[in-house]
Amino acid sequence: MRVAAERRTSGHPGVGRVLVVIPTYNEADNVRRIVAGVRDAAPAVDVLVADDNSPDGTGAIADALARSDPHVHVLHRQGKEGLGAAYLAGFAWARERGYDAVVEMDADGSHAPQDLPALLAAARDADVVIGSRWTRGARVLNWPLRRLLLSRCANLYTRLALGMPVTDATGGYRVYRSTALDAIDLDSVRSQGYAFQVELSRLAHRAGVRIVEVPITFVEREHGDSKMSPLIMAEALWRITSWGLRDRRTAMRRGSPDELARWP
Repeated sequence: MRVAAERRTSGHPGVGRVLVVIPTYNEADNVRRIVAGVRDAAPAVDVLVADDNSPDGTGAIADALARSDPHVHVLHRQGKEGLGAAYLAGFAWARERGYDAVVEMDADGSHAPQDLPALLAAARDADVVIGSRWTRGARVLNWPLRRLLLSRCANLYTRLALGMPVTDATGGYRVYRSTALDAIDLDSVRSQGYAFQVELSRLAHRAGVRIVEVPITFVEREHGDSKMSPLIMAEALWRITSWGLRDRRTAMRRGSPDELARWP
């Protein structure tokens, strides 16, 4: 017990106390495996399962994991409110308890826990680390051509629209240092899904924090149903376009060559 307490205090080398936030909704088939994978890959980090009152019993499974491991915690939410809201709740939980960094990680198995040490290593010298599917060295497994093209095109459009040098702005495997979260106006965030990840990338970029990308191996989920929907994609397209137009108008009003150079 004393050893466990010491490990919680010291945290991950070079980063400090780290909390991995895993939002869940009907992930009973995945949550045990994902939590176990994180605990094996990075034993010094803590895990917070943020469950949106899953009717399939995911929350109860998470409670059992928490009872058997002091590094695992559960945040029970009232209902399905979306990915963005779950992460914002997880960020607030982490900041209230003095964590030095927060990790975003999907519960569907697409984000390999084995990649977590590389992301945390990069966080020693960066404010935001994005586990990228589209940077050199990354791999995407078991995706149909349609999904590959959709993600590639969405990220290309995002870079062009926002003038932001991030290859995978929609990726959801990330590390945020607490200082980066402090620099971002989280109270202004309203988007969900793809748009949520893009919005946080945009806000971090505008705040001037250091963003780096680390290649990951991304695998299509094997169990459960994807939460992606046409509504989520439409929200992302609308928000990215409106943000891009707004940012360009602001840069043009300022007449700053450096700002205007962000766009082709």
